[in-house]
Amino acid sequence: MAAVETQAQRRAAASAFGKKGRGGAKLGLKGVWKLFGPHVHRLTGGEWPPTDEKLSQAGVITAVRDATFEVNEGEIFVIMGLSGSGKSTLVRCMSRLIEPTAGEILFDGQDLLRAKERELIELRRHRMGMVFQHFALLPHLNVLENVAFPLEIQGVKREERYARARQVIDLVGLSGRETYYPRELSGGQQQRVGIARSLAAEPEIWFLDEPFSALEPLIRREMQDEFLRLQSLLKKTIVFITHDFDEAIRLADRIAIMKDGAVIQIGSPEQLVTAPASAYVAEFTRDIPRAKVLSAKSVMTPVDRPLIADNKVPADAKIHDIADLVMRRSTAVAVIDGRGDTIGLLTKEAVLNVLLGKGALR
Repeated sequence: MAAVETQAQRRAAASAFGKKGRGGAKLGLKGVWKLFGPHVHRLTGGEWPPTDEKLSQAGVITAVRDATFEVNEGEIFVIMGLSGSGKSTLVRCMSRLIEPTAGEILFDGQDLLRAKERELIELRRHRMGMVFQHFALLPHLNVLENVAFPLEIQGVKREERYARARQVIDLVGLSGRETYYPRELSGGQQQRVGIARSLAAEPEIWFLDEPFSALEPLIRREMQDEFLRLQSLLKKTIVFITHDFDEAIRLADRIAIMKDGAVIQIGSPEQLVTAPASAYVAEFTRDIPRAKVLSAKSVMTPVDRPLIADNKVPADAKIHDIADLVMRRSTAVAVIDGRGDTIGLLTKEAVLNVLLGKGALR
């Protein structure tokens, strides 16, 4: 995979799209469009994709435009964009909660756009999990009953579904509150119930649409910590929607940035900040503190021979997390790779430059 993926690069690679397991892909999208309007049918029967002129003449709204990318198994793939950029529509197209106008969506090699309604229902019940901003807990059911509800829909016997529900309730830190009703819980606790309910069916892929945006900042931070803890245990494939870049850089393995329905760049947080593909991405990431995204490897001075050093930091450690250690040392700190070999030296000057907003990739 290239360091930074642009829309043009993804289209060029589209011919190799969709092979199950290729590159660890769990979910793949190719040329996905979603148009809204009374005259969409005028476009779908002709040459595809339509030109901007034809879209304008038809008076349609382009909510998703030619989305092509893959989500790898076990990764947290974050989709970002301003309000109206199409991110929520896109994530709903992935599970066909919204019907795409055109394109392909493959889940473990199965084309979801060819799946019949009954197949989709079974996929959503057994292999997909969804958590949205509004918790949608059933007010007349207590915590245990809410969490067990998806298993009841699946026809799981009462004893078995309650045993599974208790396991995930414990997993999200709500043991002892099984008999509480939603009205008796805080916002953060209600969101934990929503997460537990989604996990009860043991989904293979997990869609989360701004799940923490309605929470107060302190509770939101706690939920992010909890989310990362759960992911370290469960290793789910996750598609996570947010408009908060601080949240994205804490959670994401990769981030896709959307504008006007199009995915305009995909990369790690560090790649997006240091190598923006367009002026829009540069502006979108402009105010992100570089210390939170730049790694030791990106600002170190490389060395070509083994060194012995008392103070070491991992190559992927963020400057924000190791700045105090480096600044307290009288000499440069060794940067080590995954094998423990020294690959560079990190100086006070390099760290200070990042903290002052001057850091850049070498």
